[in-house]
Amino acid sequence: MSETLLEVTGLKKYFPIKSGFLRRTVGHVKAVDGVSFTLNAGETLGIVGESGCGKSTTGRMIMRVLDPTEGQILFEGRDIAQVAPAQLRRLRKDFQMIFQDPNSSLNPKMKIRDLIAEPFLIHGLASKTDIDGEVCRLLQTVGLRESDRFRHPHEFSGGQRQRISIARALALNPKLIVADEAVSALDVSIQSQILNLMVELKRQYNLSYMFISHNLAVVKHISDRVGVMYLGTMVELASADSLFRRPLHPYTEALLSAAPQPKRSAVRERIVLEGDVPSPAKPPSGCPFHTRCPKAFDRCALERPALKEITPGHQVACLLY
Repeated sequence: MSETLLEVTGLKKYFPIKSGFLRRTVGHVKAVDGVSFTLNAGETLGIVGESGCGKSTTGRMIMRVLDPTEGQILFEGRDIAQVAPAQLRRLRKDFQMIFQDPNSSLNPKMKIRDLIAEPFLIHGLASKTDIDGEVCRLLQTVGLRESDRFRHPHEFSGGQRQRISIARALALNPKLIVADEAVSALDVSIQSQILNLMVELKRQYNLSYMFISHNLAVVKHISDRVGVMYLGTMVELASADSLFRRPLHPYTEALLSAAPQPKRSAVRERIVLEGDVPSPAKPPSGCPFHTRCPKAFDRCALERPALKEITPGHQVACLLY
C-alpha cells in the first residue's frame, strides 16, 4: 500500500468583499469551502470541474501561494498551512508548481540557464561551477538541447517553454508537482507530447502529481484517481476507471455526458443542466448543486451532504446514497 504524501482536510478559502467608504467587509466569496482528499506517493490525482469551481485556488493553497482561511494541509504528516515563512522556504524544494501559461511564468529578461539555475541558488544546493552541468542535464531530460540555455523564452514555442517550466520544477528533485492547467494553452498535438513527458518523468523521478484541468480526456489519460469539484466543494472522488465508467454524482454524470466520445457506440445521453452556476458569494443552502440537479428532492435544500465512501475507493457527496 502506498504511503500518504498529502492529506487535505476541511480546506477553505474565503475572499472578503469590501464595500463603502471605510471598505468594511460585507461578505465573502467562498472560493473553496471545505475540501478534503489524500494523495499517495507516486500517484497522480486529477482535479476537474467548471471554471470557477475552486480547483486552481485549491492547488495554490497547497503550494502556499495563497494562505488558507481554514483547514489542514498535511505534507508528509506536517501541517504546511501553519508553518512560518522561513520554515516554508526550506520545505518548498519538496513541492513545486507548473503554471498554465509558460509565457507569463518565465521571466522574459532572463536566459534559460538563469531561470533553471535560480532554484539551486536560492536553496544553496549547487555551486556556480556545478550549475551549468545541472542545467544541461535538466534540459536534456525534458527534450531540449544544451545550447538552448543561452537563449531567452521568447525564442521558443509554447510547448518548448512549457518544457522549460517543467525542467525548472524538477530542479530541486521534488516529491510533489502541482500542475495547474499545464497543457490547456498548447496545441492538441503538443499537449500529447507534454503529457507523455510528464508520465515518463513520474516514473523516472518517482513523482506525485496533482493535475488540475477542465479537459476530461486529458485527466482520464494521466490520472490514477480523479476528484470532481463544484462550487468550491469536492462532490466525487474515485479511481479514474471507476469514475469514468460509473459516475455516481448527478453533476459528474452531466459533466461526462458533455465530453465528446471517439466511438459512436460509446456516446452518452446528453444531460443538459438548467440554470446558471450560483455565485460563490451567495452559495445555496444544503447541497451546492441542488439548484441545478435533475434528481434533487426536498432534503437537498436543507442538508449539505458529506463526502462518504459508497463502494471501495469511490466517494461521493450526495443524499441519493
